[in-house]
Amino acid sequence: MPERDTTLSEVGENAMPANRSRTLRWRSCLEQLRARRGALEIAIDTNRDPNATESGKSLIWRVRLVDVSDEAIVVESPRAFGQSISFDPGAALVVAMTIGQNRWMFRTEVIDPDPRIPDAIRLRSPEKVERCSRRSFYRVSTAQLNPAPVECWPLLDPASAVAAEVANRAMIQQAISEDNQCEGIDQDAFCVLPEVGPKFSAQLVNIGGGGAGLLISAADSSAIGRAPLLWMRIDLTPEIPIPLGLTARVVHTHLDSAQNLYAGMTFDFSYNTGHRDFIISQIARYTRLVQHTGKLKKAG
Repeated sequence: MPERDTTLSEVGENAMPANRSRTLRWRSCLEQLRARRGALEIAIDTNRDPNATESGKSLIWRVRLVDVSDEAIVVESPRAFGQSISFDPGAALVVAMTIGQNRWMFRTEVIDPDPRIPDAIRLRSPEKVERCSRRSFYRVSTAQLNPAPVECWPLLDPASAVAAEVANRAMIQQAISEDNQCEGIDQDAFCVLPEVGPKFSAQLVNIGGGGAGLLISAADSSAIGRAPLLWMRIDLTPEIPIPLGLTARVVHTHLDSAQNLYAGMTFDFSYNTGHRDFIISQIARYTRLVQHTGKLKKAG
């Protein structure tokens, strides 16, 4: 059972407020998470200005916590579809840690690959962390995450997704070859859809080795049960000029305290195995471009 927070009224005027106490306990919670082989959420910092109201779209990786020291936090390298995604030394990151109802966020940077552990990276231990409120789960005063928006449709005929995937690949490659000149294009007009049901919206709250986590509002939560497969368009513009189209299978779901639905998904390429390599290449491309943009902002 989570440790109950002590309030001022219980121990007197000089006691530490409960929310401050929880913030100071973050390091011991990090140790607990490591002992349980738990995970952190990491994303490339798409906005180095803490006063900005908006940030770029965040692709958030869920990675296992391997080791903790005063100098560094060691995590598994982020992966997509079983392939390691490269984070360069010096890359600026935003990290989130969740234990029970408590969630902390902090900024850090990649130090280097860990020489002792294959496929692991070392992150600089933060000087400070901030506890997130329930109303702004992905935002604190010094850092923020902006989960990528996703359009979803229940996929009624999985075989019909092949033509949509081929068209999506061709459109993205054309936009890239034209130097991402896709402003003014009505993407919906050029979007080839498979045989699907009614559309609903979600957020891509994490991505892992072969799947992803979607957060679906309470108003749309019933849509997830209309078919075992979804056709998804993941918006990572402008780095990827047109949303990525792919198929995913619902693995598990649960409701949060606000009745929003979290859906664990696994990506499905069984009808078009070649689309997998294309999606991996685009996620790797997104990662390179966002890191490059972050370095320019940091240098500026």
